[in-house]
Amino acid sequence: MEKIAASLMCADMLNIQKELDYLEQAGCDLLHLDVMDGVFVDNLALGPEWMTSVQKKTSLPFDIHLATEMPEKFVEMFRFLQPETISFHVETAAHPVLLIKRLKSYGIKPSLALNPATPLEDILPYIDEVDQILLMTVPTGFAGQNFHQETLEKLRELKNILARRNIQPLIEVDGNINTQTISWMKEAMPDVFVLGTSALFQGDDANSYQKRIQAVRQAINTYR
Repeated sequence: MEKIAASLMCADMLNIQKELDYLEQAGCDLLHLDVMDGVFVDNLALGPEWMTSVQKKTSLPFDIHLATEMPEKFVEMFRFLQPETISFHVETAAHPVLLIKRLKSYGIKPSLALNPATPLEDILPYIDEVDQILLMTVPTGFAGQNFHQETLEKLRELKNILARRNIQPLIEVDGNINTQTISWMKEAMPDVFVLGTSALFQGDDANSYQKRIQAVRQAINTYR
């Protein structure tokens, strides 16, 4: 069963309670939270105090993406939230294996994040040890970017590698994910779909959010 994760970076920050209510009513599965340090990416986003406030207002589990340098430091800042998953970029970690083990010791599922420009080979030494792989279909940092077509081949290759190794980490995709871009993934359908401005956050009401999520689920099932 696919999972739908709403990217809170794209939500209406001044009406976050309303957004959370809409997402829960619409059948969203996860809240995707991007942490940006202004170093690894040229943007700043979503700190621990804000996430603590959000967590008090929703029962939806957290899926945190560390778009940061020194992810070891940020894991310690966010682990108390007990997110379901924390993703980090291997090129930013001093010792990826140790960080994966640390996340597991905290009861958090480790996930590897992969930018479009990062070779798939960079994560291969670690994929047997993680629960998820976050494949970015746009460069990390800003919402509203165009989908990078070359990531489709990376997705297909990743699915083939996982099948050959007989391992089953979830594949999550993030970056201009909508019904059209989902149709392009029909040969290698992922498991978790992060929705932002192009498919979900367009104002309106809970009913509109529900219709958008249903349309995405229908596209997934059509092209699976």
